[in-house]
Amino acid sequence: MNKKILQLALPNIITNITVPLLGMVDTAIVGHLSESHIGAITIGTQIFNLIYWNFGFLRMGTSGFAAQAYGARRLDEAVRVFLRAFAIALAIAVTLLLLQYPIALLSKAIFNGSNAVLEMAISYFFVRIWAAPATLGLYAVKGWFIGMQNSRLPMWIAIIINVVNIVCSLVFVLGFHWDIRGVALGTVIAQYSGLAIGLYFLVFRYGKLFRRHLSPTFIRKTLQWHAMRQFFKVNGDIFLRTVCLAAVFTFITSESGRISDQVLAVDALLMQFFMLFSYIMDGFAYAGESLVGRYIGAHNRQSLVQAVRHLLLWGLAITLFFTGLYALWGDEFLLIFSDKKNVIDATRPYLFWVLIIPVCGFSAFLFDGIFVGATASRTMRNSMFIATMAFFGIYYGICHIQDISTDYERNNTLWTAFMVYLAARGIGQALRLRPDVYNKA
Repeated sequence: MNKKILQLALPNIITNITVPLLGMVDTAIVGHLSESHIGAITIGTQIFNLIYWNFGFLRMGTSGFAAQAYGARRLDEAVRVFLRAFAIALAIAVTLLLLQYPIALLSKAIFNGSNAVLEMAISYFFVRIWAAPATLGLYAVKGWFIGMQNSRLPMWIAIIINVVNIVCSLVFVLGFHWDIRGVALGTVIAQYSGLAIGLYFLVFRYGKLFRRHLSPTFIRKTLQWHAMRQFFKVNGDIFLRTVCLAAVFTFITSESGRISDQVLAVDALLMQFFMLFSYIMDGFAYAGESLVGRYIGAHNRQSLVQAVRHLLLWGLAITLFFTGLYALWGDEFLLIFSDKKNVIDATRPYLFWVLIIPVCGFSAFLFDGIFVGATASRTMRNSMFIATMAFFGIYYGICHIQDISTDYERNNTLWTAFMVYLAARGIGQALRLRPDVYNKA
């Protein structure tokens, strides 16, 4: 079982590690310009997190349904899963392009920061929004590959995307001096490059499967409402779950900016530690999606239980590794992210939080993958509801009860609430593991 997990997890880890590395490169590029640029890239990125996280069901729901179809050897249903996801992705992308100006106005109302920071963030938004069709289309492509037990193709797609993005960003910002808009344009070009490569892999690897089933009648029946109802039911729960996820992270960015521009920059650097850990853990979570969906589709309870137990053991090992890594070299990571002494000095007193992140967060990431594979979306939604209420309740409760007079105390309260939120997600899903996952097989 460990071999199967690693065969799926390692390509996913390579895939995911390129994402925080890209974010680190973007932060490093603008971090050497000014403190305001760090805040702007943070807000600009968070705007798209708020948008795209809400449509994360296009990847998660697709992988769960595809994995169960693969396990049951219903390859015609696997084709239907992809067509539904890709059609919905393109429809949502067109809607986002049409609504880009209202979204920009809403973003300026939600996020806090100086006028200079907000103006740079919005200029970043108006360039990067044109990548929406490619970004959402890639959600469907990657989710389908993962569900079909193929982690290598998403890995190559991610590597190509991030290499193109990094090269373009460096050329546009350092070579052409296009400032933060150059970073955004690099992302647009990279996303369309990734979608083109993904569709090429789809035709090259699975062309015979699609040609065997595709016909006007097959497509029409696949996209009929009664056929898509279950797809929307599961993904509706995932959508609501992701709205809560986006709300928490958006609030953290917004509240950091409300405290001060310096705290906004500090929390941007601290979040790099969180993102690095989360994407490593998501490599194993994606392996969980593939294996759990496969064994549920095949009605193989013994292998299902074994896979979950081994995944959790791997999660504990990764947690110990990252806790030690951050304890020993946390300061060195800060120097990679920025060379601004005032920002680094302001971040050091908060570094103890990066030691707590792995302990509180590892089970949340793994159980997300396990429950996605089981398409147990209701439990994912409910546990997220509880965790989100705990986050806001603790933050505002502490702020109301205690006399918080300094930026340091207020920001520590924000991170306390965030740690409770992470732990609550994992605990809530752990309590529902047997009825919602094991009993499905």
